[in-house]
Amino acid sequence: MTKGPSRKQIIISISLQISRRIMVKLNKHITNINRTLKDIKSDVVADFIHVDNRDMVITTNKVVTNSNLDIIKKSIENIDGVDISKVISLRLPQSQSYLKILDILYYVEDTNLPIISDINERVFQATHIFNDIVLVFHPYIIKASPKSDIAVIWVGI
Repeated sequence: MTKGPSRKQIIISISLQISRRIMVKLNKHITNINRTLKDIKSDVVADFIHVDNRDMVITTNKVVTNSNLDIIKKSIENIDGVDISKVISLRLPQSQSYLKILDILYYVEDTNLPIISDINERVFQATHIFNDIVLVFHPYIIKASPKSDIAVIWVGI
């Protein structure tokens, strides 16, 4: 997995002026966000707010849905002196994991034909280990070395 922000965070790009206003009363803002989420009976809780010069990061107990994101945006609109049109963006972090499969024969058994992605996709669909995994892109197949008959398969999940 590549390093980056947690999926349990909301990243809000803001101006320096807005970040200074928010930093003054962080506890009040997190309380207001949680009250608004509780009013809609959401099980998401904002645990922490971190503000620097250009971003505000709200860390939550769970991954936020789009409806929760809209509620949090409304809470930010209610902060005194914050013009929501000057909030540059409100987004959830994106991450991607990779699965590396080693020691797979590069050639289909009893032929000189290299394995191809759709064969692997059929194998992935037929194997119970991959039941809840969604392929992001076709598997990337490379030979372990130029003269090897062993392949390494990279799968984005």
